[in-house]
Amino acid sequence: MTESSNVAEVLYQNIAAGRENKVAVCCRGARFTYGDMVQLSGRAGNALKSLGVEREQRVALLLPDGPELIASFYGAAAIGAVPVPLNTYLLAEDYETLFNQSRAKVVVVGKAFAYLLEPIRSRCVHLRHVVVVGEGSWPSAVAWDDWIQAASPELRPVEVSPDEPAFWLYSSGSTGRLKAVIHVHRSVRFTCEQYAGGVLALRETDRCFSAAKLFHAYGLGNGMTFPFWAGGTSVLWPDQVLAETLFEVIRRFQPTVFFATPALFVSMLALSNPERRNNLGSVRFCVSAGEALPGSTFQRWQEQFGLEIVDGIGSTEMLHIFISNRPGQSVAGSSGSIVPGYRVKLVNDNGDPARPGEPGDLWVSGASSAIGYWQDRARTQATMVGEWVLTGDKYRRDAHGCFWYQGRSDDMLKVNGVWVSPIEVENVLTQHAAVRECAVVGVRNTGELLQIKAFVVLAQGVEPSPALARQLQNFVRQRAPQRYPQVLEFVAALPKTASGKVRRFELRAAEAGAVR
Repeated sequence: MTESSNVAEVLYQNIAAGRENKVAVCCRGARFTYGDMVQLSGRAGNALKSLGVEREQRVALLLPDGPELIASFYGAAAIGAVPVPLNTYLLAEDYETLFNQSRAKVVVVGKAFAYLLEPIRSRCVHLRHVVVVGEGSWPSAVAWDDWIQAASPELRPVEVSPDEPAFWLYSSGSTGRLKAVIHVHRSVRFTCEQYAGGVLALRETDRCFSAAKLFHAYGLGNGMTFPFWAGGTSVLWPDQVLAETLFEVIRRFQPTVFFATPALFVSMLALSNPERRNNLGSVRFCVSAGEALPGSTFQRWQEQFGLEIVDGIGSTEMLHIFISNRPGQSVAGSSGSIVPGYRVKLVNDNGDPARPGEPGDLWVSGASSAIGYWQDRARTQATMVGEWVLTGDKYRRDAHGCFWYQGRSDDMLKVNGVWVSPIEVENVLTQHAAVRECAVVGVRNTGELLQIKAFVVLAQGVEPSPALARQLQNFVRQRAPQRYPQVLEFVAALPKTASGKVRRFELRAAEAGAVR
Protein backbone atom coordinates (compact mmCIF):
# COMPACT_ATOMS: atom_id res chain seq x y z
CA MET A 1 0.00 0.00 0.00
CA THR A 2 1.50 3.33 -1.04
CA GLU A 3 1.49 6.54 0.97
CA SER A 4 -0.99 7.94 -1.57
CA SER A 5 -3.94 6.07 -0.13
CA ASN A 6 -6.83 8.45 -0.80
CA VAL A 7 -10.09 6.49 -0.88
CA ALA A 8 -11.03 8.25 -4.13
CA GLU A 9 -8.18 6.46 -5.93
CA VAL A 10 -10.36 3.32 -5.94
CA LEU A 11 -12.52 5.14 -8.50
CA TYR A 12 -9.88 7.25 -10.25
CA GLN A 13 -7.50 4.33 -10.92
CA ASN A 14 -9.88 3.02 -13.57
CA ILE A 15 -9.03 5.86 -15.92
CA ALA A 16 -5.33 4.94 -15.87
CA ALA A 17 -6.38 1.31 -16.42
CA GLY A 18 -8.11 2.29 -19.69
CA ARG A 19 -11.70 1.86 -18.46
CA GLU A 20 -12.90 5.41 -19.16
CA ASN A 21 -15.68 4.16 -21.45
CA LYS A 22 -16.62 1.08 -19.42
CA VAL A 23 -19.94 1.17 -17.56
CA ALA A 24 -19.29 1.75 -13.86
CA VAL A 25 -22.84 2.29 -12.59
CA CYS A 26 -26.27 1.07 -13.67
CA CYS A 27 -29.11 2.86 -11.94
CA ARG A 28 -32.65 2.27 -13.14
CA GLY A 29 -32.52 3.05 -16.85
CA ALA A 30 -29.29 5.10 -16.79
CA ARG A 31 -25.71 3.98 -17.26
CA PHE A 32 -22.61 5.92 -16.22
CA THR A 33 -19.11 5.14 -17.42
CA TYR A 34 -15.98 5.44 -15.33
CA GLY A 35 -15.25 8.63 -17.23
CA ASP A 36 -18.67 9.97 -16.25
CA MET A 37 -18.20 9.06 -12.59
CA VAL A 38 -14.73 10.57 -12.34
CA GLN A 39 -15.98 13.81 -13.88
CA LEU A 40 -19.07 13.90 -11.64
CA SER A 41 -16.93 13.22 -8.57
CA GLY A 42 -14.50 15.94 -9.62
CA ARG A 43 -17.36 18.42 -9.97
CA ALA A 44 -18.74 17.41 -6.57
CA GLY A 45 -15.36 17.86 -4.89
CA ASN A 46 -14.81 21.27 -6.48
CA ALA A 47 -18.38 22.32 -5.71
CA LEU A 48 -17.86 21.41 -2.04
CA LYS A 49 -14.70 23.54 -2.01
CA SER A 50 -16.73 26.44 -3.43
CA LEU A 51 -18.96 26.22 -0.33
CA GLY A 52 -15.94 26.50 1.93
CA VAL A 53 -15.53 22.83 2.83
CA GLU A 54 -11.99 22.19 4.02
CA ARG A 55 -9.85 19.17 4.73
CA GLU A 56 -11.17 16.82 7.47
CA GLN A 57 -14.51 18.66 7.69
CA ARG A 58 -17.55 16.41 7.61
CA VAL A 59 -20.02 16.39 4.70
CA ALA A 60 -23.37 14.71 5.42
CA LEU A 61 -24.91 12.63 2.64
CA LEU A 62 -28.62 11.91 2.98
CA LEU A 63 -29.20 10.33 -0.40
CA PRO A 64 -30.73 7.24 -1.98
CA ASP A 65 -28.33 4.86 -3.69
CA GLY A 66 -27.32 6.42 -6.98
CA PRO A 67 -24.51 8.16 -8.88
CA GLU A 68 -24.99 11.37 -6.85
CA LEU A 69 -24.20 9.56 -3.60
CA ILE A 70 -21.14 7.88 -5.07
CA ALA A 71 -19.89 11.14 -6.63
CA SER A 72 -20.45 13.11 -3.42
CA PHE A 73 -18.64 10.46 -1.38
CA TYR A 74 -15.60 10.22 -3.65
CA GLY A 75 -15.61 13.96 -4.37
CA ALA A 76 -15.51 14.79 -0.66
CA ALA A 77 -12.78 12.22 -0.03
CA ALA A 78 -10.77 13.53 -3.00
CA ILE A 79 -10.45 16.99 -1.40
CA GLY A 80 -9.57 15.49 1.98
CA ALA A 81 -13.00 16.11 3.51
CA VAL A 82 -14.86 13.39 5.42
CA PRO A 83 -18.10 12.10 3.83
CA VAL A 84 -20.74 10.81 6.26
CA PRO A 85 -23.41 8.66 4.53
CA LEU A 86 -26.59 8.66 6.61
CA ASN A 87 -29.28 6.06 7.10
CA THR A 88 -32.27 7.18 5.01
CA TYR A 89 -34.82 5.52 7.32
CA LEU A 90 -34.44 7.78 10.36
CA LEU A 91 -36.65 10.51 11.81
CA ALA A 92 -36.11 14.28 11.63
CA GLU A 93 -34.97 14.46 15.25
CA ASP A 94 -32.37 11.78 14.54
CA TYR A 95 -30.91 13.85 11.73
CA GLU A 96 -30.81 16.91 13.99
CA THR A 97 -28.68 14.90 16.44
CA LEU A 98 -26.40 13.57 13.69
CA PHE A 99 -25.88 16.96 12.02
CA ASN A 100 -24.97 18.58 15.33
CA GLN A 101 -22.78 15.70 16.42
CA SER A 102 -20.87 15.55 13.13
CA ARG A 103 -20.75 19.36 12.79
CA ALA A 104 -21.36 18.98 9.08
CA LYS A 105 -21.24 22.31 7.27
CA VAL A 106 -22.91 20.88 4.15
CA VAL A 107 -25.56 18.23 3.61
CA VAL A 108 -26.32 16.81 0.18
CA VAL A 109 -29.88 15.51 0.39
CA GLY A 110 -32.28 13.74 -1.95
CA LYS A 111 -35.55 15.50 -2.65
CA ALA A 112 -37.50 12.68 -0.98
CA PHE A 113 -35.82 13.54 2.33
CA ALA A 114 -35.50 17.32 2.02
CA TYR A 115 -38.78 17.94 3.87
CA LEU A 116 -37.30 16.34 6.98
CA LEU A 117 -34.79 19.18 7.24
CA GLU A 118 -37.30 22.03 7.30
CA PRO A 119 -38.40 21.74 10.96
CA ILE A 120 -34.87 21.11 12.27
CA ARG A 121 -32.59 23.29 10.15
CA SER A 122 -32.62 26.27 12.52
CA ARG A 123 -31.45 23.99 15.33
CA CYS A 124 -28.56 22.50 13.32
CA VAL A 125 -26.00 25.01 14.52
CA HIS A 126 -23.12 24.00 12.22
CA LEU A 127 -25.11 23.45 9.02
CA ARG A 128 -24.55 26.25 6.49
CA HIS A 129 -25.57 24.79 3.13
CA VAL A 130 -28.20 22.33 1.93
CA VAL A 131 -27.79 20.89 -1.58
CA VAL A 132 -30.91 19.14 -2.90
CA VAL A 133 -30.73 16.45 -5.57
CA GLY A 134 -33.88 16.33 -7.70
CA GLU A 135 -36.32 18.59 -9.46
CA GLY A 136 -38.30 21.14 -7.49
CA SER A 137 -38.19 24.58 -5.94
CA TRP A 138 -35.87 24.70 -2.94
CA PRO A 139 -35.85 28.05 -1.13
CA SER A 140 -32.77 28.59 1.03
CA ALA A 141 -31.18 25.54 -0.59
CA VAL A 142 -28.86 24.89 -3.54
CA ALA A 143 -30.08 22.86 -6.52
CA TRP A 144 -27.71 19.98 -7.29
CA ASP A 145 -27.82 20.39 -11.09
CA ASP A 146 -26.87 24.08 -10.97
CA TRP A 147 -24.28 23.48 -8.27
CA ILE A 148 -22.60 20.66 -10.17
CA GLN A 149 -22.63 22.29 -13.58
CA ALA A 150 -20.94 25.41 -12.22
CA ALA A 151 -17.97 23.37 -10.96
CA SER A 152 -14.96 22.10 -12.89
CA PRO A 153 -14.67 18.34 -13.44
CA GLU A 154 -10.88 18.55 -13.14
CA LEU A 155 -9.76 17.26 -9.76
CA ARG A 156 -7.00 15.01 -8.56
CA PRO A 157 -7.32 13.38 -5.13
CA VAL A 158 -5.11 15.09 -2.57
CA GLU A 159 -2.24 13.20 -0.98
CA VAL A 160 -3.27 11.82 2.40
CA SER A 161 -1.79 9.70 5.13
CA PRO A 162 -3.13 6.14 5.12
CA ASP A 163 -4.20 6.74 8.73
CA GLU A 164 -5.98 10.05 8.09
CA PRO A 165 -9.76 10.09 8.79
CA ALA A 166 -11.51 9.32 5.50
CA PHE A 167 -15.21 8.78 6.26
CA TRP A 168 -17.67 8.05 9.03
CA LEU A 169 -20.29 5.34 9.18
CA TYR A 170 -23.04 5.35 11.76
CA SER A 171 -23.73 2.03 13.43
CA SER A 172 -26.44 0.99 15.82
CA GLY A 173 -25.51 -2.69 15.73
CA SER A 174 -28.15 -4.59 17.66
CA THR A 175 -28.30 -2.06 20.52
CA GLY A 176 -30.30 0.70 18.81
CA ARG A 177 -27.85 3.45 19.80
CA LEU A 178 -26.26 5.32 16.89
CA LYS A 179 -22.46 5.53 17.07
CA ALA A 180 -20.19 7.42 14.67
CA VAL A 181 -17.45 5.00 13.56
CA ILE A 182 -14.34 6.74 12.18
CA HIS A 183 -12.50 4.99 9.33
CA VAL A 184 -9.20 5.97 7.74
CA HIS A 185 -8.13 5.91 4.11
CA ARG A 186 -6.17 2.64 4.25
CA SER A 187 -9.25 0.68 5.37
CA VAL A 188 -10.99 0.57 1.99
CA ARG A 189 -8.14 -0.79 -0.08
CA PHE A 190 -7.40 -3.40 2.58
CA THR A 191 -10.96 -4.77 2.46
CA CYS A 192 -10.85 -4.74 -1.34
CA GLU A 193 -7.58 -6.65 -1.52
CA GLN A 194 -8.27 -9.15 1.25
CA TYR A 195 -11.98 -9.88 0.84
CA ALA A 196 -13.16 -8.71 -2.59
CA GLY A 197 -10.00 -10.10 -4.17
CA GLY A 198 -8.73 -12.72 -1.74
CA VAL A 199 -12.08 -14.38 -1.00
CA LEU A 200 -14.63 -13.46 -3.69
CA ALA A 201 -12.09 -13.09 -6.51
CA LEU A 202 -14.16 -10.29 -8.07
CA ARG A 203 -13.14 -9.44 -11.61
CA GLU A 204 -13.60 -6.79 -14.26
CA THR A 205 -16.51 -8.67 -15.84
CA ASP A 206 -18.53 -8.77 -12.61
CA ARG A 207 -21.70 -6.76 -12.05
CA CYS A 208 -22.38 -6.38 -8.33
CA PHE A 209 -25.87 -5.78 -6.95
CA SER A 210 -26.25 -5.13 -3.24
CA ALA A 211 -29.63 -5.18 -1.52
CA ALA A 212 -27.87 -3.58 1.47
CA LYS A 213 -27.77 0.19 0.99
CA LEU A 214 -24.59 2.21 0.51
CA PHE A 215 -24.94 3.99 3.87
CA HIS A 216 -24.30 0.64 5.57
CA ALA A 217 -20.74 -0.71 5.84
CA TYR A 218 -21.73 -3.95 4.11
CA GLY A 219 -23.42 -2.10 1.24
CA LEU A 220 -20.60 0.45 0.92
CA GLY A 221 -18.17 -2.33 0.05
CA ASN A 222 -20.58 -4.31 -2.11
CA GLY A 223 -21.76 -1.39 -4.23
CA MET A 224 -19.23 1.44 -3.99
CA THR A 225 -15.70 0.13 -3.38
CA PHE A 226 -15.46 -3.53 -4.44
CA PRO A 227 -16.78 -3.24 -8.02
CA PHE A 228 -14.71 -0.11 -8.70
CA TRP A 229 -11.56 -1.70 -7.25
CA ALA A 230 -12.08 -4.69 -9.57
CA GLY A 231 -13.00 -2.51 -12.56
CA GLY A 232 -16.48 -4.01 -12.66
CA THR A 233 -19.96 -2.51 -12.58
CA SER A 234 -22.19 -1.53 -9.67
CA VAL A 235 -25.95 -2.06 -10.05
CA LEU A 236 -27.83 0.38 -7.81
CA TRP A 237 -31.49 0.41 -6.78
CA PRO A 238 -32.50 3.74 -5.17
CA ASP A 239 -35.89 2.65 -3.86
CA GLN A 240 -36.71 0.65 -0.78
CA VAL A 241 -35.58 -2.93 -1.22
CA LEU A 242 -38.47 -5.39 -1.09
CA ALA A 243 -38.24 -9.09 -1.80
CA GLU A 244 -40.83 -8.89 -4.57
CA THR A 245 -38.79 -6.26 -6.46
CA LEU A 246 -35.44 -8.03 -6.15
CA PHE A 247 -36.32 -10.73 -8.67
CA GLU A 248 -37.21 -8.09 -11.25
CA VAL A 249 -34.09 -5.99 -10.56
CA ILE A 250 -31.89 -9.05 -11.00
CA ARG A 251 -33.72 -10.10 -14.18
CA ARG A 252 -33.40 -6.60 -15.62
CA PHE A 253 -29.77 -5.79 -14.77
CA GLN A 254 -28.25 -9.29 -14.83
CA PRO A 255 -25.77 -9.01 -11.94
CA THR A 256 -23.18 -11.74 -11.55
CA VAL A 257 -22.81 -11.37 -7.76
CA PHE A 258 -25.82 -10.71 -5.53
CA PHE A 259 -25.29 -9.41 -1.97
CA ALA A 260 -28.14 -9.54 0.54
CA THR A 261 -29.00 -10.29 4.17
CA PRO A 262 -30.45 -13.51 5.62
CA ALA A 263 -33.82 -11.81 6.13
CA LEU A 264 -34.04 -10.94 2.43
CA PHE A 265 -33.04 -14.41 1.30
CA VAL A 266 -35.79 -15.80 3.53
CA SER A 267 -38.32 -13.31 2.12
CA MET A 268 -37.34 -14.14 -1.46
CA LEU A 269 -37.72 -17.86 -0.78
CA ALA A 270 -41.22 -17.22 0.55
CA LEU A 271 -42.13 -15.59 -2.79
CA SER A 272 -40.23 -17.88 -5.10
CA ASN A 273 -41.74 -20.10 -7.75
CA PRO A 274 -40.27 -22.15 -10.63
CA GLU A 275 -40.60 -19.21 -13.04
CA ARG A 276 -38.45 -16.98 -10.85
CA ARG A 277 -35.57 -19.42 -10.95
CA ASN A 278 -34.72 -18.04 -14.41
CA ASN A 279 -34.51 -14.50 -13.01
CA LEU A 280 -31.29 -15.40 -11.23
CA GLY A 281 -29.67 -16.99 -14.26
CA SER A 282 -26.90 -14.36 -14.49
CA VAL A 283 -25.78 -14.78 -10.86
CA ARG A 284 -22.73 -16.98 -10.27
CA PHE A 285 -22.97 -16.85 -6.46
CA CYS A 286 -24.64 -14.89 -3.68
CA VAL A 287 -23.15 -13.31 -0.55
CA SER A 288 -24.79 -12.93 2.86
CA ALA A 289 -23.89 -10.88 5.94
CA GLY A 290 -25.60 -8.73 8.55
CA GLU A 291 -26.39 -11.68 10.77
CA ALA A 292 -25.80 -15.42 10.66
CA LEU A 293 -27.38 -17.29 7.75
CA PRO A 294 -29.36 -20.32 8.96
CA GLY A 295 -28.19 -23.58 7.45
CA SER A 296 -31.79 -24.33 6.42
CA THR A 297 -31.92 -21.10 4.38
CA PHE A 298 -28.63 -21.96 2.69
CA GLN A 299 -29.94 -25.40 1.74
CA ARG A 300 -33.37 -24.20 0.58
CA TRP A 301 -31.80 -21.48 -1.58
CA GLN A 302 -29.44 -23.96 -3.18
CA GLU A 303 -32.29 -26.40 -3.83
CA GLN A 304 -34.57 -23.70 -5.27
CA PHE A 305 -32.10 -21.71 -7.38
CA GLY A 306 -29.02 -23.91 -7.70
CA LEU A 307 -26.93 -21.09 -6.21
CA GLU A 308 -24.54 -20.97 -3.30
CA ILE A 309 -24.82 -18.29 -0.62
CA VAL A 310 -21.35 -17.37 0.66
CA ASP A 311 -22.00 -16.38 4.27
CA GLY A 312 -19.66 -14.33 6.44
CA ILE A 313 -19.44 -12.00 9.40
CA GLY A 314 -18.28 -8.40 9.40
CA SER A 315 -18.94 -5.26 11.37
CA THR A 316 -19.06 -1.51 10.89
CA GLU A 317 -16.01 -1.24 13.14
CA MET A 318 -14.04 -3.56 10.82
CA LEU A 319 -15.66 -2.04 7.69
CA HIS A 320 -16.53 -5.34 6.05
CA ILE A 321 -16.33 -9.13 6.33
CA PHE A 322 -13.39 -10.73 8.20
CA ILE A 323 -14.61 -14.33 8.58
CA SER A 324 -16.16 -15.93 5.50
CA ASN A 325 -16.96 -19.05 3.60
CA ARG A 326 -15.32 -19.40 0.17
CA PRO A 327 -17.22 -19.69 -3.12
CA GLY A 328 -17.56 -23.36 -3.92
CA GLN A 329 -16.61 -24.43 -0.39
CA SER A 330 -19.41 -23.12 1.85
CA VAL A 331 -20.37 -25.07 4.97
CA ALA A 332 -24.09 -24.66 5.68
CA GLY A 333 -24.74 -22.83 8.96
CA SER A 334 -21.09 -21.82 9.40
CA SER A 335 -19.56 -18.35 8.97
CA GLY A 336 -16.51 -19.97 7.39
CA SER A 337 -12.86 -19.29 8.19
CA ILE A 338 -10.67 -16.24 8.71
CA VAL A 339 -10.24 -13.86 5.76
CA PRO A 340 -6.56 -13.40 4.78
CA GLY A 341 -4.92 -10.46 6.53
CA TYR A 342 -7.04 -10.71 9.69
CA ARG A 343 -6.39 -12.31 13.06
CA VAL A 344 -9.11 -13.68 15.32
CA LYS A 345 -9.25 -14.97 18.87
CA LEU A 346 -12.00 -16.44 21.06
CA VAL A 347 -11.96 -15.67 24.78
CA ASN A 348 -14.06 -17.65 27.27
CA ASP A 349 -15.82 -16.29 30.36
CA ASN A 350 -12.66 -16.76 32.43
CA GLY A 351 -10.64 -14.58 30.07
CA ASP A 352 -8.72 -17.58 28.72
CA PRO A 353 -8.47 -18.72 25.09
CA ALA A 354 -11.54 -20.81 24.28
CA ARG A 355 -10.91 -24.47 23.54
CA PRO A 356 -12.07 -26.00 20.22
CA GLY A 357 -15.85 -26.27 20.38
CA GLU A 358 -16.12 -23.95 23.40
CA PRO A 359 -18.05 -20.67 22.89
CA GLY A 360 -16.04 -17.51 23.36
CA ASP A 361 -16.19 -13.76 22.80
CA LEU A 362 -14.89 -12.94 19.32
CA TRP A 363 -12.00 -10.48 18.99
CA VAL A 364 -10.59 -9.45 15.60
CA SER A 365 -7.54 -7.56 14.39
CA GLY A 366 -6.81 -6.16 10.93
CA ALA A 367 -5.81 -3.03 9.02
CA SER A 368 -9.44 -2.14 8.21
CA SER A 369 -10.38 -1.49 11.85
CA ALA A 370 -11.82 1.88 12.81
CA ILE A 371 -9.80 4.24 14.97
CA GLY A 372 -12.63 4.98 17.37
CA TYR A 373 -16.11 6.34 17.98
CA TRP A 374 -16.57 10.09 17.69
CA GLN A 375 -16.94 11.74 21.11
CA ASP A 376 -17.25 8.42 22.94
CA ARG A 377 -13.96 7.64 24.64
CA ALA A 378 -15.41 5.12 27.08
CA ARG A 379 -16.99 3.00 24.35
CA THR A 380 -13.84 3.27 22.23
CA GLN A 381 -11.67 2.02 25.08
CA ALA A 382 -14.07 -0.82 25.86
CA THR A 383 -14.31 -1.97 22.22
CA MET A 384 -10.88 -1.23 20.75
CA VAL A 385 -8.08 -2.60 22.92
CA GLY A 386 -4.67 -2.23 21.30
CA GLU A 387 -4.83 -3.90 17.90
CA TRP A 388 -7.98 -5.86 18.84
CA VAL A 389 -11.65 -5.04 18.36
CA LEU A 390 -14.26 -6.73 20.54
CA THR A 391 -17.11 -7.63 18.20
CA GLY A 392 -19.74 -8.38 20.84
CA ASP A 393 -20.39 -11.77 19.18
CA LYS A 394 -19.95 -15.22 20.62
CA TYR A 395 -18.55 -17.94 18.38
CA ARG A 396 -17.15 -21.41 18.60
CA ARG A 397 -14.46 -22.80 16.30
CA ASP A 398 -14.50 -26.42 15.18
CA ALA A 399 -11.56 -28.70 14.53
CA HIS A 400 -11.52 -27.69 10.85
CA GLY A 401 -11.14 -23.96 11.57
CA CYS A 402 -14.77 -23.09 10.77
CA PHE A 403 -16.52 -20.56 12.99
CA TRP A 404 -20.09 -21.08 14.20
CA TYR A 405 -22.14 -18.14 15.42
CA GLN A 406 -23.60 -18.53 18.92
CA GLY A 407 -25.30 -15.13 19.22
CA ARG A 408 -24.49 -11.70 20.57
CA SER A 409 -22.50 -11.81 23.79
CA ASP A 410 -25.45 -10.37 25.70
CA ASP A 411 -27.90 -12.76 23.97
CA MET A 412 -26.43 -15.98 25.37
CA LEU A 413 -28.78 -17.73 27.81
CA LYS A 414 -28.01 -19.93 30.79
CA VAL A 415 -31.05 -22.17 31.26
CA ASN A 416 -31.07 -24.92 33.88
CA GLY A 417 -27.33 -24.50 34.23
CA VAL A 418 -26.66 -24.96 30.51
CA TRP A 419 -25.45 -22.24 28.15
CA VAL A 420 -27.85 -21.91 25.23
CA SER A 421 -27.19 -20.07 21.97
CA PRO A 422 -30.36 -18.40 20.61
CA ILE A 423 -28.98 -18.94 17.12
CA GLU A 424 -28.84 -22.70 17.57
CA VAL A 425 -32.52 -22.75 18.63
CA GLU A 426 -33.47 -20.50 15.72
CA ASN A 427 -31.59 -22.69 13.26
CA VAL A 428 -33.57 -25.73 14.39
CA LEU A 429 -36.91 -23.89 14.27
CA THR A 430 -36.36 -22.59 10.76
CA GLN A 431 -35.92 -26.15 9.51
CA HIS A 432 -39.68 -26.62 10.06
CA ALA A 433 -41.70 -25.92 6.93
CA ALA A 434 -44.22 -23.80 8.85
CA VAL A 435 -41.59 -21.29 10.02
CA ARG A 436 -40.53 -18.38 7.83
CA GLU A 437 -38.23 -16.76 10.41
CA CYS A 438 -37.90 -16.49 14.16
CA ALA A 439 -36.01 -14.88 17.03
CA VAL A 440 -35.18 -16.39 20.41
CA VAL A 441 -34.62 -14.48 23.67
CA GLY A 442 -34.57 -15.27 27.38
CA VAL A 443 -37.56 -14.36 29.56
CA ARG A 444 -38.22 -14.72 33.29
CA ASN A 445 -41.13 -16.82 34.48
CA THR A 446 -43.18 -16.10 37.59
CA GLY A 447 -40.52 -17.81 39.67
CA GLU A 448 -37.83 -15.53 38.17
CA LEU A 449 -36.21 -18.45 36.38
CA LEU A 450 -34.90 -17.91 32.87
CA GLN A 451 -36.79 -19.59 30.04
CA ILE A 452 -36.30 -19.73 26.28
CA LYS A 453 -38.93 -17.85 24.30
CA ALA A 454 -39.31 -17.99 20.51
CA PHE A 455 -41.05 -15.32 18.46
CA VAL A 456 -42.13 -17.01 15.23
CA VAL A 457 -43.19 -15.57 11.87
CA LEU A 458 -45.08 -18.26 9.98
CA ALA A 459 -44.72 -19.15 6.33
CA GLN A 460 -47.28 -17.80 3.92
CA GLY A 461 -50.62 -19.57 4.21
CA VAL A 462 -49.89 -21.17 7.60
CA GLU A 463 -52.33 -20.28 10.38
CA PRO A 464 -51.19 -19.99 14.02
CA SER A 465 -52.73 -22.28 16.63
CA PRO A 466 -51.92 -23.73 20.06
CA ALA A 467 -51.50 -27.12 18.39
CA LEU A 468 -48.92 -25.72 15.97
CA ALA A 469 -47.06 -24.05 18.84
CA ARG A 470 -46.80 -27.41 20.64
CA GLN A 471 -45.72 -29.07 17.40
CA LEU A 472 -42.88 -26.56 16.95
CA GLN A 473 -41.77 -26.95 20.55
CA ASN A 474 -41.65 -30.72 20.15
CA PHE A 475 -39.82 -30.32 16.83
CA VAL A 476 -36.99 -28.55 18.63
CA ARG A 477 -37.14 -30.80 21.71
CA GLN A 478 -36.55 -33.90 19.57
CA ARG A 479 -33.41 -32.36 18.06
CA ALA A 480 -32.08 -30.34 21.01
CA PRO A 481 -33.71 -31.52 24.26
CA GLN A 482 -32.07 -28.87 26.49
CA ARG A 483 -32.65 -26.04 24.03
CA TYR A 484 -36.34 -26.14 23.12
CA PRO A 485 -38.43 -22.95 23.66
CA GLN A 486 -40.62 -23.30 26.74
CA VAL A 487 -42.62 -20.31 25.49
CA LEU A 488 -43.58 -19.64 21.85
CA GLU A 489 -45.41 -16.63 20.42
CA PHE A 490 -46.56 -16.11 16.84
CA VAL A 491 -45.90 -12.60 15.47
CA ALA A 492 -46.54 -10.89 12.13
CA ALA A 493 -42.98 -9.53 11.85
CA LEU A 494 -39.73 -9.18 13.78
CA PRO A 495 -38.22 -5.77 14.66
CA LYS A 496 -35.11 -5.20 12.56
CA THR A 497 -32.40 -2.66 11.87
CA ALA A 498 -32.02 -1.07 8.44
CA SER A 499 -29.44 -3.74 7.60
CA GLY A 500 -31.83 -6.57 8.44
CA LYS A 501 -30.51 -7.57 11.86
CA VAL A 502 -33.14 -8.65 14.36
CA ARG A 503 -33.38 -6.18 17.23
CA ARG A 504 -33.55 -8.73 20.03
CA PHE A 505 -33.16 -6.02 22.63
CA GLU A 506 -36.58 -4.69 21.59
CA LEU A 507 -38.11 -8.12 22.07
CA ARG A 508 -36.48 -8.40 25.50
CA ALA A 509 -37.59 -4.89 26.48
CA ALA A 510 -41.18 -5.51 25.36
CA GLU A 511 -41.26 -8.77 27.25
CA ALA A 512 -39.88 -7.13 30.40
CA GLY A 513 -42.53 -4.40 30.10
CA ALA A 514 -45.27 -6.98 29.75
CA VAL A 515 -44.04 -8.78 32.87
CA ARG A 516 -44.01 -5.58 34.90
